Amino acid sequence: VSLRCPSGVPCPAGGGRVEVPRSVTAVLGQDVVLPCRYRAQEQEQVVQVTWLKRGPGAVPAEVAVLNPQHGEHVQEPFAGRVLRHGHGDLGDGAIVLRN
Repeated sequence: VSLRCPSGVPCPAGGGRVEVPRSVTAVLGQDVVLPCRYRAQEQEQVVQVTWLKRGPGAVPAEVAVLNPQHGEHVQEPFAGRVLRHGHGDLGDGAIVLRN
């Protein structure tokens, strides 16, 4: 199962549900949390969360990958500005954008 935030629709495999707010407000000069929660069904486990940035007419660019076995990887353009918000279960795949 591949999950991508932001999408409030069920997974293609008929699993759980990705929950994200419709919009997030950021204040200039302050950090902002981008929430992303996966409500798993029985027997499901989130093994990786990948955050992508989509620009107008551009191919999505990978921002960060959260993986409990391999750690967190943030792509160079975002290094030092993106970090995982929570700890533990990847059902909470929120990230923080540092300002």
